[in-house]
Amino acid sequence: MTEHKRPDSSVRAGFAREDWNARYAGSELLWTAEPNRRFASVVEGLEPGRALDLACGEGRNAVWLAEQGWRVTGVDFSDVALAKAEQLASGRGVEVEWVLADVLEYAPKRGAFALVAVLYLQLPHEELANVLRTAVDALARDGVLIVLGHDTTNLTEGYGGPRDASVLFTPENVVQHLQGLVVERAEKVPRTVTLEDGEATAIDALVRARRAG
Repeated sequence: MTEHKRPDSSVRAGFAREDWNARYAGSELLWTAEPNRRFASVVEGLEPGRALDLACGEGRNAVWLAEQGWRVTGVDFSDVALAKAEQLASGRGVEVEWVLADVLEYAPKRGAFALVAVLYLQLPHEELANVLRTAVDALARDGVLIVLGHDTTNLTEGYGGPRDASVLFTPENVVQHLQGLVVERAEKVPRTVTLEDGEATAIDALVRARRAG
């Protein structure tokens, strides 16, 4: 695991690194070991190359990408999450470069990645804009950026997710920070959530954009 961050680095949607470490501290995965289904469907058909997963958490999407033949770098500021990500990758027989870093400070090589993923990174809009600029700079020619997260309307019309409107966003919020990219998809998408007594619908914001070749 590579470290690339300042040790006093900050807060994510109301949680400091120590809080996220506490959330990830159990032996079981906080989420599932399988990739996000929406993300997997959007990636399907892309030619594998170098991929960057910003705020990768326990690594389920990064590991899945590696299984599809991508050369993946996963970045997160929780060392506990990355330790579990390493374990998941090892158990699946794939290699991923794990980088311990705050995504607000991380500076990937410009133009190096065929795919950049920003998934469920719920930050105040100014901070999210900074991460999106980093993501855009990291894209290679013809590279694809995928942003997926809890939509603003999920607060009043959907289920689950943060209850703080300041860290929710719409596709339009994302698109305005993607200068130089061709937007291929920008839409609200429903997601079924299984509950003990039935099902609910969450509303996500999805953006897929490409750097022109």
